[in-house]
Amino acid sequence: MSSECLICSQALKYLDSEEMMKCAICGKTEKSATACINKHYVCNECHTQGIDLIFNALGSENSKNPIKIFKMLISLPFCHMHGSEHHILVGAALLCAYKNAGGKIDLTKSLVQLIERAKKVPGGACGFWGACGAGISSGMFISIVTGSTPLKNEEWGLSNKMTSLSLGKIGEIGGPRCCKRNSYTAIISAVEFARENLKVQMELPIIKCEHQSQNNQCIGTRCPYFS
Repeated sequence: MSSECLICSQALKYLDSEEMMKCAICGKTEKSATACINKHYVCNECHTQGIDLIFNALGSENSKNPIKIFKMLISLPFCHMHGSEHHILVGAALLCAYKNAGGKIDLTKSLVQLIERAKKVPGGACGFWGACGAGISSGMFISIVTGSTPLKNEEWGLSNKMTSLSLGKIGEIGGPRCCKRNSYTAIISAVEFARENLKVQMELPIIKCEHQSQNNQCIGTRCPYFS
């Protein structure tokens, strides 16, 4: 099985309440309820270090298949089995596939907006907030492509419906968390939602998970992508 702590490879633990933690990489101190059993903490900024690689990776990508794009992104060296980088990569894969399928967006501008927003969703939001970051990322995708703001009407409704749909599907499968499983579920939900509501047809493959051996908490046959 793979390691979990980026510093010492030991298992993570989650606290009942937030405590002041010092990032073992950059030294920043902030509140968090997540650390490893050796008390190492890595902040969101350090966990997503290298995320700017997606601009080059997506610049020449012409696929309409966000799962294919997502799998390419998670193969980049900054991505771990679990982590807040997935809160960005779900929306990024969807934005790229949406544009390639005929969606009228400026991809670079859209990716900048997504990264700014998604970086604010911390790791562990799935368990502590009751809102998985992958599901929230699908809502950000709809918000960006429709130009939603807190004062919009239909666009505001669509982006909230998108997040709700993804979170509902993620919740039906149950925990514990798996960033890959939740990301696949959010992307599938968004492809179907965009087809029905935005009339943009992206592509979807049959998904067979390739990460069982890397996930210490794999739920096995309860996962719809288990192979």
